[in-house]
Amino acid sequence: MIKTIGLLTRKDGWTHEQFMTHWVEVHAPLAHAVPGLRRYVQNHILDERTRSDIPATDVAVDGVAELWFDDRAALEAAAKTPEMKALHADGARFIGRIRSYVVEEKVVIGP
Repeated sequence: MIKTIGLLTRKDGWTHEQFMTHWVEVHAPLAHAVPGLRRYVQNHILDERTRSDIPATDVAVDGVAELWFDDRAALEAAAKTPEMKALHADGARFIGRIRSYVVEEKVVIGP
């Protein structure tokens, strides 16, 4: 499996609550139609955890999205579909800034 992680910041003029409502009620249902998408997780920011021994990165994030695919080929194929294009078009409506990564999980504790 391969996963993408996106750090999402709401568009200017949107409240955090408006962002979250749209993300859950409008955006999430669109993900069900994306071919090859094996798992989609929305991580809703509840609070910020800071450490006194390491300074925080200066970034404002409203949520973290995780999308799983069988492999990079499946990710690339999904990116070309009308369903993924619709998901991205909707994202452009409420996401003001994004930082995305393609990652490979290395489980340290857990199944």
